[in-house]
Amino acid sequence: MIPKSEKDNENIEKAKILQNRLWGEEYERMISGMLYNPLGPELIEGRSRARRLMAIFNAPLSEASPSQAVPREDVLRELFGRVGQEVYLEPPLFVDYGCNISIGSGFFANFHLTVLDCGLVSIGNNVMIGPNVNIITGEHETGIEARKAHKGLEFTGPIVIGDDCWIGANVTILAGVTIGHGCSIGAGSVVKRNIPALSVAVGSPAKVIRPA
Repeated sequence: MIPKSEKDNENIEKAKILQNRLWGEEYERMISGMLYNPLGPELIEGRSRARRLMAIFNAPLSEASPSQAVPREDVLRELFGRVGQEVYLEPPLFVDYGCNISIGSGFFANFHLTVLDCGLVSIGNNVMIGPNVNIITGEHETGIEARKAHKGLEFTGPIVIGDDCWIGANVTILAGVTIGHGCSIGAGSVVKRNIPALSVAVGSPAKVIRPA
């Protein structure tokens, strides 16, 4: 992947309908896949907000009396950009912003889900995610001189996971990937390229081995 040179109006319009969103120049550049400065004020504020809500979500329920405990689903609805019905995530959960994450109904994620949602992350209905899964939208330039010239800057690629997918334990999904509906991704896989719908894919990098 390489950074884009112009803003992505389609992604910007998608972000406008999300709840709890940030806004500002660096945010627009970030979700567009352009080089952006993560020290932009709206981004610092967004990460701070996400960390506060993660701390609440990840806190052991024993630390608060039943009358003081905040239902975890309520925290998710304050943290994420969109949340469907009947969703359940085992803590701990780790995100960058949270507001760039959209999840459908019937969603389940096991322990230690990490979503670095600098770019938009869209997850469909009836998706199941195993433990220790990483969903990473951030990228850095691979050329040494480019990294030096753009020191501290990053860019992103959106990630889409379609309906009725199963993501196995210890899977890593990288920036710019779309996983079609009805896919199963084998444990330990690294998904670097798009996976067509109704496929079983395994390996590093993940390759389709048979239809689902």
